[in-house]
Amino acid sequence: MRDSGIGSSRTAMRIGILRAPAFTIIAILLLEVVGSGQQAQPAALPSATVRVDVTPNHIINSFDPDSALGSSIDVLSHRDIDYVYSPHIIQEALSAGWGPITYRNNTELRMAAWHWTENGTWSDAAHRSGYFIGSTELKEPTRYILAYALPHRGFATSGDRPLGGPNLTYWKSNPYLTSKFTGESDALHPQWVVVDLKSEKPVNALRIAWASPYATTYRVEYWVGADALDFDFGPKGEWKPFSSGAVKNAVGGLVTLKLSDAPVSTRFLRILMTDSSNTCDEHGSEDVRNCVGYAIHQIEVGTTNASGNFVEVAKPATEPLTTYCVSSIDPWHSAEDVDDSGFYQHSGFDLFFTSGLTNNLPAMIPVTMLYGTPDDAAAQIAYIEKRGYRIGYIEMGEEPDGKHALPEDYGALYIQWATALHKMDPNLKLGGPIFEGVNEDIHVWPDAQGRTSWMGRFVDYLKTHGHLSDLAFVSFEHYPFEPCTITW
Repeated sequence: MRDSGIGSSRTAMRIGILRAPAFTIIAILLLEVVGSGQQAQPAALPSATVRVDVTPNHIINSFDPDSALGSSIDVLSHRDIDYVYSPHIIQEALSAGWGPITYRNNTELRMAAWHWTENGTWSDAAHRSGYFIGSTELKEPTRYILAYALPHRGFATSGDRPLGGPNLTYWKSNPYLTSKFTGESDALHPQWVVVDLKSEKPVNALRIAWASPYATTYRVEYWVGADALDFDFGPKGEWKPFSSGAVKNAVGGLVTLKLSDAPVSTRFLRILMTDSSNTCDEHGSEDVRNCVGYAIHQIEVGTTNASGNFVEVAKPATEPLTTYCVSSIDPWHSAEDVDDSGFYQHSGFDLFFTSGLTNNLPAMIPVTMLYGTPDDAAAQIAYIEKRGYRIGYIEMGEEPDGKHALPEDYGALYIQWATALHKMDPNLKLGGPIFEGVNEDIHVWPDAQGRTSWMGRFVDYLKTHGHLSDLAFVSFEHYPFEPCTITW
């Protein structure tokens, strides 16, 4: 019985359920309105029939709620980690009755690297920089996990509130997406930068300050259509090349390109790179990862004036700043890039597993993939197994759709990480791609065959490379309610 809010009237609903042979359930809804002394008129009695088949061999699928329904732990502050893992909070949390727990990797969501342990080795030990691999030695139990900003994020602003750092230099693409590591032509994994001017501007010129390595073959394109970066609902439009946008046998340094005679009105530009100079960056030639991919200091968009000089697009002070979305980021970093402020940390795996929060059930654990290395991921899982902690599933990376990673690039990384992890333990259940809160497939720019389905292209990539068996499950985040608008 509930108050209708109209005068003194109230609405009552009664539900009658009749059990009939063959497990047929008939539900009858009886509705009557009680008003101010007036008799309600008889209403038609709607009915529906639901047939329940309980024949054992007709079961399509089943699940155990105790193992299928659970909760998660995410990023916290140093102080909050101490508070959440106190005996009282653990007891109250377990009293909710959930099953397994999943460990969320907010560090990779924020376009940063993490050190699941501070005990490990740098690829450039002398400068405490490069690519870090955690140690599998069972030393002091880990309580906190720290995040490290990525200097080679450079000007890139794609993703969810990128973790700031003291040493942002230039953008450089992920070396693990080059032929040295994929075994495929770099043209099959083109790297790109999309410039978002925030509103349509007249454009026919571009200035690029290349770092090393630089692109020797690339193409500059403009977008015709709606939001080019809307991967949630699918970008509606197409990339078109500027009439003079194709560049071959290019050199590095500061380059100014006249893209067309007449300016084109557009909001988005894309620099699509397919061949690299393979010259080494400022970190030297000792590590091949320094010498593959593409690197850019700065990009400016504009027009040419009557004298043929470059003029950058004018943006009023009231207009949002230009942003840059990139295909990938080099996970190179140094000890100086750590965020040890205490406001942004993850729970150490020893603390997580020994606290009781897992309810003595196998937990779902992430490994960094978009901004990590396969060797570090394998070391992390080896450490957890050496401790005897129970792992149910392993999520590979975090929200690639939020970083606008294309499915073939994610697939190339997935295969490298899966190979390293399954070499260490063939029985691990690996999966992803951990979409960022969607209720349907992600749609991206069409490939050469016109396909836009993110999942379809990812699965096809694994299948054609003989690694579909490495995908044990598919995961995504689901928010049934609009975020930040819920009132309890």
